[in-house]
Amino acid sequence: MTAMFSVMAVFTAVAWGEKESSPAREKLETATFAGGCFWCMEEAFESQEGVISVQPGYTGGQIENPTYDAVSAGGTGHAESVKIIYNPEKTSYKTLLSHFWRNIDPTVRNRQFCDFGDQYRPAIFYHNDEQKRLAEKSKIEIEKTKSFRDPIITEIVKASPFYEAEEYHQDFYKKNPVRYKFYKWNCGRAQRLKALWGG
Repeated sequence: MTAMFSVMAVFTAVAWGEKESSPAREKLETATFAGGCFWCMEEAFESQEGVISVQPGYTGGQIENPTYDAVSAGGTGHAESVKIIYNPEKTSYKTLLSHFWRNIDPTVRNRQFCDFGDQYRPAIFYHNDEQKRLAEKSKIEIEKTKSFRDPIITEIVKASPFYEAEEYHQDFYKKNPVRYKFYKWNCGRAQRLKALWGG
């Protein structure tokens, strides 16, 4: 009788459009970073343990629903960014921050590698006070331990609406591997990162 009641309760909930709660999904958190070309940032984070998804898009600007053409032309205020959904039980925001720093050039403003303009500025977009605290702390630690001479000027700002990039930008490095690798090498990204961080 109890088993039948449980089955009926689930059936009723589904019939009325209610969704069963998912404990694993409730624990997922969001991190948003800008590090120049969002194709490269997507590749950099998708392989990290605990990362569920990485979505290229635009944030930090003044207009709603920006397009790639508008953002890349400059003037919207948006930065090419990635929104990362991760499981905090498998990775931490601190770990993501560490990976972020080592995938950008934090010594330049309004550019990354061969890409110029505020749409390519490196930035940490924090979603709550704890993320802000950790981001600022990580910036101080990097400043103290860095092996390069130039100061860290990457901005740490409050997250604003994030707009998903067009479909052809999603998983670009997987869909167009030859074009992607050619762009990344010509842009000097890997070479500059090695010069900054070693490895």
